[in-house]
Order: sequence, then C-alpha cells, then structure tokens
Amino acid sequence: MNDLKDHHTFPELVTKRLVLRKLTVDDAEQILFLRTDPIVNKHIQRKSMNGIEGAKKFISECNRNFIKGELIQWGITLKGNDSLVGSICLWNISKDKQKAEIGYNLIPDQYRKGYMNEAMKKVIDFGFNVLGFDRIEAYTEKENSGSKRLLLKNGFIHDPNRTDEDNPKNDIYLLSNQL
Repeated sequence: MNDLKDHHTFPELVTKRLVLRKLTVDDAEQILFLRTDPIVNKHIQRKSMNGIEGAKKFISECNRNFIKGELIQWGITLKGNDSLVGSICLWNISKDKQKAEIGYNLIPDQYRKGYMNEAMKKVIDFGFNVLGFDRIEAYTEKENSGSKRLLLKNGFIHDPNRTDEDNPKNDIYLLSNQL
C-alpha cells in the first residue's frame, strides 16, 4: 500500500478534458455552491455550510486532512478554465489502507456531459494503481438514478447485504481491484 501520507505534493490528475487539482481558498464560492445548492444536494445528507467562511474552513480541512493521509479531495476543472465544475474525493480510508470511499458532485449545468465519468475513471485508477487500495466503496441514495448509472458504468456492484447505518436511504456499491 502506497500510503497517502507518502505523497508530499498534491497529485494533480489530468484527463482528456479535465484537470483534477488541489482546492484553494479561491474556490470558496464554488465549494459553497456545491455544498448548499438544493439540486446538487438533493440526494446527499450532509451538514449545512456556514457561508463563505464555512467554505474556506472546509477547503483548509480538506488540505490539512490530505497532509495527514486521511483523504484526498480534488477540485474538478475544465482544461483551460480554473473555475470548479465539481469535486471528487477518496475519503473514509480504512485503518489498514485497503479501502476508501469515493464521493463526488457536479454543478448542474455540467450534468450529462460525461465529466464525472471521466473524473471517476482517473480517480479509481489512482486509488487502485497508485495508492494500492483493494476496494473502493460508494454510498448513494436509492433514488439517485444518475449516480447509480455512473457507478454501474464504472464497474461498481450494488451490495444488497449491507446497509448504511448513518443513512438508511443509501445503497452501497463496491468496486474491487481483485476482479
């Protein structure tokens, strides 16, 4: 396992159309939008964010937790434009560093363009081939058909035998590096 703490610099990931980069304080407005917009958060249960200062605090915590090896939160931008269109992360990393949870969101006017699929493929590859995870999990609300389609497209399998103790409205999907 290549421990996240072994990464001294934030790993920027690049795809055909996207740059997945470290969040900065300049992203606070977009982070606030992503974490408070009713459309983006329709299927997500999370604590409310306290304005722009809350967004800045969130960004600082993400970057601090990266240094501690606890999560990696990328901002998603289109190549040639530094404004966030979304975010994606690997977090909830197990103590044995064998599994992580993937989380993601996208600005609604960027839905159905394939951006999250492109970002997810890159993050899954990084999780398995750079960090050495054996498994990546995703928790998504049962009614979130778009997220479920995305997960299935990327090889995740619904695990009907597990339930999310924190949110019974969620289904759990698994992706194993062993398949």
